Amino acid sequence: DDTVQGLIAQTKNERMAYDSYRRLINMFGDVVMGVDHEYFEEILDSVKKKKGVKLDTELDVKGLKEVVEGYKNLVREKAGKPFPNEPLEQLRMAIDAVFKSWNIPRAITYRKLNKIPHDLGTAVNVQTMVFGNMGDDCATGVAFTRDPSTGENKFYGEYLFNAQGEDVVAGIRTPQPINEAENSLEKLMPELYKQLYAIRGKLENHYADIQDLEFTIQNHKLWILQTRNGKRTPAAAVKIAVDMVEEGLIDKKQALMRINPSQLDQLLHPTLDPKAKKNVIGKGLPASPGAAVGKVVFNAEEAEDWVHKGEKVILVRTETSPEDINGMHVAEGILTARGGMTSHAAVVARGMGKCCVAGCNALNVDEAKGKATLGDVTVSKGDFLTLDGSSGEIILGQVGTVEPKLSGNFGTIMQWADEVRMLNVRTNADTPHDCQVARDFGAEGIGLTRTEHMFFDADRIKAVREMILSKNVEQRKKALAKLLPMQKSDFKGIFKVMQGLPVTIRLLDPPLHEFLPKADKEIEELSREMSVPKAELEQKIENLMELNPMLGHRGCRLAITWPEIYEMQVQAIIEAACELKKEENLDIVPEIMIPLVGHVNELAYLRKLTEETANAVIAQKGVDLKYVVGTMIELPRAALTADEIATQAQFFSFGTNDLTQTTFGLSRDDAGKFLPEYIDKGILACDPFVSIDQNGVGSLIQIAKEKGRKVNPDIKLGICGEHGGDPASIEFCHNVGLNYVSCSPYRVPVARLAAAQAVLKNS
Repeated sequence: DDTVQGLIAQTKNERMAYDSYRRLINMFGDVVMGVDHEYFEEILDSVKKKKGVKLDTELDVKGLKEVVEGYKNLVREKAGKPFPNEPLEQLRMAIDAVFKSWNIPRAITYRKLNKIPHDLGTAVNVQTMVFGNMGDDCATGVAFTRDPSTGENKFYGEYLFNAQGEDVVAGIRTPQPINEAENSLEKLMPELYKQLYAIRGKLENHYADIQDLEFTIQNHKLWILQTRNGKRTPAAAVKIAVDMVEEGLIDKKQALMRINPSQLDQLLHPTLDPKAKKNVIGKGLPASPGAAVGKVVFNAEEAEDWVHKGEKVILVRTETSPEDINGMHVAEGILTARGGMTSHAAVVARGMGKCCVAGCNALNVDEAKGKATLGDVTVSKGDFLTLDGSSGEIILGQVGTVEPKLSGNFGTIMQWADEVRMLNVRTNADTPHDCQVARDFGAEGIGLTRTEHMFFDADRIKAVREMILSKNVEQRKKALAKLLPMQKSDFKGIFKVMQGLPVTIRLLDPPLHEFLPKADKEIEELSREMSVPKAELEQKIENLMELNPMLGHRGCRLAITWPEIYEMQVQAIIEAACELKKEENLDIVPEIMIPLVGHVNELAYLRKLTEETANAVIAQKGVDLKYVVGTMIELPRAALTADEIATQAQFFSFGTNDLTQTTFGLSRDDAGKFLPEYIDKGILACDPFVSIDQNGVGSLIQIAKEKGRKVNPDIKLGICGEHGGDPASIEFCHNVGLNYVSCSPYRVPVARLAAAQAVLKNS
């Protein structure tokens, strides 16, 4: 309180002093003493209502004194001790709070300021303040040297008169634009805006990157508080990188390194269909571009729960805070009633690449009742909303979407990446549609076609089940003959789209029981359809069941006992290639991949079967067709004996999903129950099914590569597990010396950029 009186005496501004004091109690109480911000907001709102004002800037000194007293009582009640008035005590507690936020034990934070350990670096920066809340000739704001949402090269920011920096970013008040508006800083304080604009150019030229700067105006004097590289949306990152190369600020290599490959994935998903009908019920600020469709929820916990149950959600909040991060992460999009383009919701959403509409002032959110109103429209929990983060439109119901296309700046970045990278990038695709999507995104072939996915269609599953339930080889071949033209048609469709690019086709992998029904009702239906007694059918299903099917009768083991399955698939592959070569002169070289090999003799047996079948078809068709036979390395024994297996394989494809399972002894289907705890407790740095475990699984890949190439220097090596789209795993594959990675269609651009960055990081 003595400090407040001193501030009044120095500034001759009693209102500013009490306004600053209440802000200190609020922020210090929240960040340092653990009193939730919302409690302070309730007190402030109560006093404003009592005084008949809408904004805190309209409170007079008497009102602010009431707020201060309310804040002090709140801290005493919630924190169990009074708000500290001694400045050094405040400073000590603030330093402790900083260290605690970094998980540094309290015991080493030291009580005396001059004894902070040097190895902790500059832990706390203490400096004098300037005040933007001293009157109408004061202001505070946040600005970006370029538009952080679109990347457009124009000065962009927001400000508030008679306010402090927290007011702009906290979403409590909706700020005004710094330029291009009647109430902008450019119009109302033109001289100071010119100074700010000139500083914008100096900062960007110096740092050669978009800058996020904070400023305060005190008594008509401009102060720059800080600058840092600005967060930006993925679309903005691409545009800024290309533009800065053209402007001569950076070179192509720097541009490639400026973009986070993982974020590219967010640019490749659908946007709203411009032709679709839209019931627009409101509009906010277009805080983060893109489109989002989902069911409304009103808090982060609901968002997580609903998403866990398989729902897609829109998180609707009055304003967001750091406590909402997990909910924002799982939500399709975020909608807030308060806040501007630099509010918490906007900045975090842009960093995540999430669609966000912020500052919809007409939106009233009642979390307790699970509803929100926009004008005369009420939206309840579970109702569908669609957000357009590019226009700020809020749309009732679900709106259709359209697929994105690579062009313009994105295409330029991809071209630059292709000029640098050494790894080829293929895709995992099982249908002509997926193949076309991948080709449009720059895929250079298919690294994995899962043939079992073709068996589950309604018009095929009956023939598959007939094959499984056959009592002898003749019956089984008869059923497989029904599948042959279907499989051939599938392969022709894929080969046509890929136009001679390499296509790796994995022969049937999963255990046969996966194709049979499990529910009693479904078993009865199958019994009637196939004229097989239900009891006999149940006995067959029971005979096929295994205690651990992923390590059971599947993959190459299935073909060794039932070779006619692979004979049919190879025949379909080769017939499709031969016919297309005749009909359309496509030069196709099928890559036939045999899964789950653990011993060279398995591959030797099945390669012989494959070649006999393929050569017979080629001779019968009278076509000169080349093909190759290889295997998946997905068992530790295969990796450790790769020199033996390489004598029978023309290529290896590392199936890193199964290789991770069998190396760790983890089930992908069950590990989700405990792996999060491993990550949270630091036992594992990351989920090994997301990013390759380089010390364990990676060592097996390295061993297999060295042994395989020692025997067969020309052997082609790649990976086709989900890790093929993970940037860290791609860098590992580059460093190991693989030929290609294969990933899902939408991650192809991610892989192209990550492969280029791997070269630049290691050059």
